[in-house]
Amino acid sequence: MNKKKLGQLLKSRRNELGINQVDLSEISGVALHTISDIESGKGNPTLQVINKICDILGMELKIHVKGVEK
Repeated sequence: MNKKKLGQLLKSRRNELGINQVDLSEISGVALHTISDIESGKGNPTLQVINKICDILGMELKIHVKGVEK
């Protein structure tokens, strides 16, 4: 998944939950500009940062081998 698609998924989920970027920043401890950069596909976040945001949004990261479906 590319950065732009990741940002779109996180933004969509945040909007579904009715959380604005400021609140997500305060709850997750991730800087507001970092959240904005991620959602716009410009950021280069660490897995730790993405995991923090996903946790707040009720999402999780999964890694699998390409082309192998379960």
